[in-house]
Amino acid sequence: MEKQSWRELVQRVIKTEMSFRGVKYQALSQRLEEKGIIQSADNLRNKVNKGIMGADLFLQILVVLNARPLNVADMQEIIGDLSRNTHEDDE
Repeated sequence: MEKQSWRELVQRVIKTEMSFRGVKYQALSQRLEEKGIIQSADNLRNKVNKGIMGADLFLQILVVLNARPLNVADMQEIIGDLSRNTHEDDE
């Protein structure tokens, strides 16, 4: 699996949880700040859209979103979707 696919996985997981909870980037920034983690809404948007962030921030975001449990089967399903979409785009 390519590096870009892993980044898309990070992006999809966070965006799905934000959508599920109805949380926008400003609110996410505020939730993180309440835990002592300073990230502007714009900075978070950029990191999430690129799927590039440290593991610590990824986990902190999942915790403040009170994310649903993420298991390997869920991640494999997302990876499969991403792979299928990539192959469809190539055709």
